[in-house]
Amino acid sequence: MFTVPSEVAEIAFHNKAVVYAILFDAVAATLKTIAADPSHLGGEIGFLAILHTWGQALTHHPHVHCLVPGGALSPDGRWIGCRPNFFLPIHVLSRLFRRLFLERLAVAHAAGRLRFSGKLDGLDDASTFVAAVRKLRRKNWIVYAKPPFGSPEHVLAYLGRYTHRVAIANSRLVSADETSVAFRWRDYRHGNASKLMSLNPHEFIRRFLIYSLPDGFHRIRHYGFLANGCRRARLATIRKLLGPPNPTAAITGEVNKTTAVLPYFDPTRCPCCGGMLRITAALPRWRIARSQPWPDTS
Repeated sequence: MFTVPSEVAEIAFHNKAVVYAILFDAVAATLKTIAADPSHLGGEIGFLAILHTWGQALTHHPHVHCLVPGGALSPDGRWIGCRPNFFLPIHVLSRLFRRLFLERLAVAHAAGRLRFSGKLDGLDDASTFVAAVRKLRRKNWIVYAKPPFGSPEHVLAYLGRYTHRVAIANSRLVSADETSVAFRWRDYRHGNASKLMSLNPHEFIRRFLIYSLPDGFHRIRHYGFLANGCRRARLATIRKLLGPPNPTAAITGEVNKTTAVLPYFDPTRCPCCGGMLRITAALPRWRIARSQPWPDTS
């Protein structure tokens, strides 16, 4: 996981499309550069990157999760596996990520692609911006990595459950009326403690809308040997190098393909009563007649 400091998050709040794109680019360049170094893996890795922009308290907290297979494809066509419980050195990743991100941010500022308002107004000035970047170079940037908890299938199920959902699930909402909205959140800085937060409706809506991404922005991206342009050929080569997979036990019961791949998430089973979904009929598709758009009166 790659996280930016709060000062960068403030800049990103005013420049979502530009800064989020820089974040993806810096993360990808960092992983690919360090992995390609012969002193580490010395080959091409593949990975899935997912942008998250919120924290448990609905604050603006941009960070990128990466799901990375444990190895690389060497230039001469060999598979190079990672050492047990080790991928790449965290401190090296953190320093390179910081440098690459800030270099790209400076280029965007020089090209006039960044906009500032409110208390960040002064960053329009080149010297003020350079001074701010200088401070960011002295900060530690958080990069975190660990082996999959449980199993790779468990990780896929975990990520798959919330890659497309909004910043807060209905199950976390405790109460709502005309004066306040209360919800549960976990404080990771204090032992993952469960806490209750109450906000006035306007502030709750403001925080919720922070997570609306720019039109057309892709928050899930594939890189390296998992990139769309080369994935099929690269994976075929890697499967040949690794040999046939171990035979798995036959899956019994009424399951679909999603269940077979992600055993921790069974969409055919009710989470409340445990009953199984049975399809009795398929309704034909129907369309709602489109109405005229509301006029923009802002």
